[in-house]
Order: sequence, then C-alpha cells, then structure tokens
Amino acid sequence: MQHRSINNVGLSLALLSGATFGTSGSFASSLLSAGWSPGAAVTARVTIAALVLTVPALLQLRSAQVSIRGLPSTVLYGVVAVAGAQLCYFNAVQHLSVAVALLLEYSGILLVIAWMWAMHGHRPRPLTLTGGVVALAGLILVLDLAGAHKVDLVGILWGLGAAVGLAVYFVISAATDDALPPLVAAWGGLAIGAAVLGAAIGVGALPMHATRADVTLLDHRVSWVVPILGMSLIAAAVAYVTGIAAARMLGAKVASFVGLTEVLFAVAFAWLLLGQRLDLVQAAGAAFVVGGIALVRLDELRAPEPPPPAEPQATPQRVLVTADSTAG
Repeated sequence: MQHRSINNVGLSLALLSGATFGTSGSFASSLLSAGWSPGAAVTARVTIAALVLTVPALLQLRSAQVSIRGLPSTVLYGVVAVAGAQLCYFNAVQHLSVAVALLLEYSGILLVIAWMWAMHGHRPRPLTLTGGVVALAGLILVLDLAGAHKVDLVGILWGLGAAVGLAVYFVISAATDDALPPLVAAWGGLAIGAAVLGAAIGVGALPMHATRADVTLLDHRVSWVVPILGMSLIAAAVAYVTGIAAARMLGAKVASFVGLTEVLFAVAFAWLLLGQRLDLVQAAGAAFVVGGIALVRLDELRAPEPPPPAEPQATPQRVLVTADSTAG
C-alpha cells in the first residue's frame, strides 16, 4: 500500500515536471520572435536556473550526508542530458521542422525501454508495448506529422542525439544507488550544462544573439525579462528538480512515458500564451498519448510487487551449562 502511495506522489511530480517543462516552448518562442538565438535562450535558461538553485543546494549539502560517488552520474547528467540534449535538439530544428525534431527526441522513451531490458532484464510486457505504440501514434497526431515537413539526414542524426540525451535524463534521474538528493543533482547538472553550453558558445558551435526588445505574451507586450525568468525558474529549476524526484519514485520507464505529457502541455500553453489554436486532430492525438501512458501505468500496477525483505531469523541462544550453574 505504501508502494502505491509513493507511486501516486511520483506520478503527480512527473505531471508537474511535464507541465513546467511544457512552458519552455512558449517562453522561448516569444524570445526567438524578438530576435534571440536559440543558443542564447537556452544558455540563459540553464545558467540562471543553476544560480537560483545554488544556495538551496549548498545548504542541503551541508545538512545532509552526501556521497561523492554520485558525482560521476551528475557530470554525465549535465553533459549529456542537459547540455547535449539541448545542443542536439536546437541543431535538429535547423534542419528539420520542430514537429519532426520533437518526435525524434521523444523516441528516446524506446531507448529507455531497450536499456532497462538489456541492463536489468526488464523485458517489456505486451501492455507496455501497446501503450508505447498508442502514445507514439498520439504524438504523431499532436505534432501534425501528416502535413508537409522537411527532412534531411543531418537533422535526423541531430534528432537521434537529442533522443539519447532524453533517455540519459530519465535513466540517470531514476537511479538511486549513491544518488545525490534531487535538488543537489538538478543544481549540479544545470551548472555543468551551463558550463558546457558556455564553452560551445565560446568556440562558435552555438550561435549567440540576444536583444532587450519587448516580447508578446497573452496578446500583451511585456519585458524580455518575463520569459527569461519563466524559462529559468519554472521550465528549468522546478522542472528538473521535480523530474528527478518523480523518476526515482516511478522508475525510468514510467517516468519517460509520463514525460510525453510535456508535448501536450506545450501545445496547451502555446494556445494560451501565444494564441496557437489546438485543432480536432491534435486533441484526438492528446487523448491517444494519455491513453498510452495509462496503459503503461496500468501494466506497472498489475505487475507483482517485490516481496518485502525477509526479517533476519533470531539466532537461538545456547545455554552454557557449567559445574557452578548445576550446583545446588
């Protein structure tokens, strides 16, 4: 019963993470329309989020028993799951439509299933496979892939790189052995990611351009500071911390499927903040995505729970009989 309760908390955190991650597209779109380069927007997002989490993370490091054995995973998380995924995705959208790039990135959930099967022997059951097919079909409808989209090999390779970054994000987030607390892990990953993105800008691998022009949100002109803070505080700081906590409670597989809700939230926020309407086909696709996630979740609930650890047997005490003890 306690296991189910923890899973429900994890599901709530995963949905919160998906919703907060989903705001990033609308905030970033308003900045891009105002003349920001993608590299500038994502670097500002990651760097400010790392700075905001610095004091809480250091306080937690002082008060908690933390093993440095979790440091290599945090470095890998920052390089691959934060900086690598962002670099690959933004390079992908230079060659592909956003819809195709997103679909390639979220094919990373298939890599998560493959990893769990290869490394832990968790062979996907039929219900999980069915849920995966239904969810990906819904994603195709939400992203309107039936329309005209440009595709080229270079963009596909960058998109698959983003998929690897997404898979690493969920696998490392779900790890519990020698893991740092979620807040500390998120801060470390964001700080390392910010350093990598800064280095990429320094060598010219990531174009950098920013302006102070006002942006449009909710049909109103607002300062460029608003979307920057939104991306940093909501779509990065809150999103990464809750995402790591959720993955540890749900496991990498379920967390990665629930992560698909980020696309649904992104479409909803684009409708609310930018006036981009959701048509009937996209609404049907959203229902498919939710249905696929529900099937995967149902599969997990039907799986037998691991038996509780056996309590150690009390060793019977031996009575030592001596001449003194038998003397009357």
